[in-house]
Amino acid sequence: MNPDIEPYEHGMLDVSDGNSIYWECWGNPAGIPVVLLHGGPGSGCTPGSRSFFDARKHRAVLFDQRGCGRSRPLLNERSQLTSNTTHHLIDDIEALREHLGIERWAVLGLSWGSTLALAYAQAHPARVTAIVLACVTTTSRAEVDWVTEGVGSLFPQQWERFAAHVPDRLKHERIVDAYAELLFDSDPAVCEAAAAEWCAWEDAHVSLTPGHVPNRRFEDPEFRLRFARFVTHYWRNSAFLGEEQLLRNAPSLAGIPGALIHGRFDVSSPLSIAWRLQKAWPGSTLHVADDGGHGGGSLPQLVVRALDKLLPADDTLQ
Repeated sequence: MNPDIEPYEHGMLDVSDGNSIYWECWGNPAGIPVVLLHGGPGSGCTPGSRSFFDARKHRAVLFDQRGCGRSRPLLNERSQLTSNTTHHLIDDIEALREHLGIERWAVLGLSWGSTLALAYAQAHPARVTAIVLACVTTTSRAEVDWVTEGVGSLFPQQWERFAAHVPDRLKHERIVDAYAELLFDSDPAVCEAAAAEWCAWEDAHVSLTPGHVPNRRFEDPEFRLRFARFVTHYWRNSAFLGEEQLLRNAPSLAGIPGALIHGRFDVSSPLSIAWRLQKAWPGSTLHVADDGGHGGGSLPQLVVRALDKLLPADDTLQ
């Protein structure tokens, strides 16, 4: 579990609509294949993402979802959003699996990545050996309304500022829709101000995570604008899925072992989401980090343990 070890292989894969996604393989080329689906959406992978894996036993596949990170082109224009949906990302995952010659792999999804992992596994169950989800979300309309409005009851000062940034002409919109419009305003200053306010709210509602420090990546104006555009795009469209689709279809995952890991103090995506999913998914288990929020505490260690339990190493792996 040393993230400083460099990938043994990396590259760019051309997918659809002129997009190329950056990917890397880390660990043991003969190891157990595991693909990581990063959070955000729009955050991209970081070297720290490798810390969940065992370099001796895992063939870890990490990639930046289309339009973000090291993938190209980066999201800059509203027109690019038409080819950036959950269904496009699922196709990209399958294209990458085929490109790497992997028959079946385990899936690790973090936060938004847990939504994508569930959608991918339900679309291609025969390609999935196991699923580990942390900071579980399904990106339903109810969840989006909670994280953009309801959770304001816990952070009234921060939410008041967040809501007050919406101009009168957009007050009739859901707050996520209003920000989505501001983030593509014809005036760059309006876009930047909206991105700053959106990311300040993101930092507020995850602040119950033990040891929380503000996200350093939000200090980069280019990153926070792209991140906010991605998040509002996927959130306002409920991840391009039917309401509670992932929960309704959870029984289809029967036979695929799964571990759900969630922080007790995660108010961004309340524990009830993971609880309901575990109830609907035969053979899955739920592990609650009593010292965790939307990350932090013992949650990373629980992810590592879940991977170890669900993906036992072959004695021949060295």
